[in-house]
Amino acid sequence: MTKKHHENDVSFIEALAKILQENDLSEVEVMRDYGENDSLNVRVSRAKEVVQMTAAAPTVAAAPAPAPSPAATAPDAGGSARASDDPAGHPGAVPSPMVGTVYLQAEPGTPAFVSIGDKVEEGQTLLIVEAMKTMNQIPAPRAGTVKRILVEDGAPVEFGAPLMIIE
Repeated sequence: MTKKHHENDVSFIEALAKILQENDLSEVEVMRDYGENDSLNVRVSRAKEVVQMTAAAPTVAAAPAPAPSPAATAPDAGGSARASDDPAGHPGAVPSPMVGTVYLQAEPGTPAFVSIGDKVEEGQTLLIVEAMKTMNQIPAPRAGTVKRILVEDGAPVEFGAPLMIIE
């Protein structure tokens, strides 16, 4: 039985490495539970030249505009000093709990889970991150108002990358 687990685990890790390369990701982390006191924790990463995230984030933040243009620019007008800061350091930032692909709506053609200016409750679904063909609903960590959406629908996201700002 142990040899069977080992062979399956090696195949699983090789598949993760292939996914990492095909999707140009820098890291994937997965935990498999086989039963009581039997699990596998795998973290596959690779060295990759990374452009400083602070330079890329404002460009991405301006691209999605699910709300009308005046509503989308109003939060930035009030906090222009904050707009130049790194969104990851913002106290209202909602970080990605995993590497994957972001979806702002449940399925194509349906309304987004949230838009800029929406009031959200703690635990309310903000978006979905697809990881290894599993759709993971990302809940609001606290109640507040969505001030900025920092990702585009269908865009890849890294672990810990800021997804949106809730104040």
